[in-house]
Amino acid sequence: MSSTKVQATSQINWTTEAMNDLIVDAIQDVKGKNIVKLDLRKLKERPTDFFIICEGDSIVQVRAIADRVRSKVRDLTGRRPGHLEGGNNSIWVLVDYFDVVVHIFHPETRAFYDLETLWSDADITNYPDI
Repeated sequence: MSSTKVQATSQINWTTEAMNDLIVDAIQDVKGKNIVKLDLRKLKERPTDFFIICEGDSIVQVRAIADRVRSKVRDLTGRRPGHLEGGNNSIWVLVDYFDVVVHIFHPETRAFYDLETLWSDADITNYPDI
């Protein structure tokens, strides 16, 4: 990507919704599966505004998805996560952008924690596998 393009895109006003779209796009770049966005904004006791949840078929893919999300968001918006968790074993990687928290799971770990059921009062958007 040329530095001109990065400079031009970094001047965009990155709303939370635009960040969500960018994160979903980054996940789809690496063939992440079962992508779900939970809009938590209407919930009184919420840890963030949005969860974006997905899974990878292997530990290597989970790590690759997390790396792609971090690099694409950094390159296009200049933002870095406030917190990163789970990179060592890569069965669940959490990338925290404060208003958007990305959960990247290995399938068995995702089934165990079942965040979609835990936060079932949220507005849920499903994205297609690519």
